[in-house]
Amino acid sequence: MARIAGVDIPKNKQIKYALQYIHGIGLAFSQKILEQTGINPATKSDDLTEAENSRLRELIDHEYRVEGELRKEVNLNIKRLIDIGSYRGLRHRRNLPVRGQKTRTNARTRKGVKKTVAGRGQKRGMAKT
Repeated sequence: MARIAGVDIPKNKQIKYALQYIHGIGLAFSQKILEQTGINPATKSDDLTEAENSRLRELIDHEYRVEGELRKEVNLNIKRLIDIGSYRGLRHRRNLPVRGQKTRTNARTRKGVKKTVAGRGQKRGMAKT
């Protein structure tokens, strides 16, 4: 099992898909990396030679921002938005959707489990049945 950028790459997968286990590398970046290193994208990850592994490791370490460095940058960008008090920062602070989605019925991923509020649903003066 190869270890690239601090992540164990899964065995028995094509390398173009195995590289996607690294945070910050999707299919397009994966194909671009393999093109730069001259590795066949259909090669299984456990069939890579040590030289190919080292070429991949060096290219990703020097050319791309991945894993911890990328996560740190994203968190600092969010913190900056919160600190300057922008609309997006306020949405992050309140844990609401940031990109304009409606929140009346959906947004459960951001808002969490539904919280029941007293006084909703029953109209005043209606008898319970």
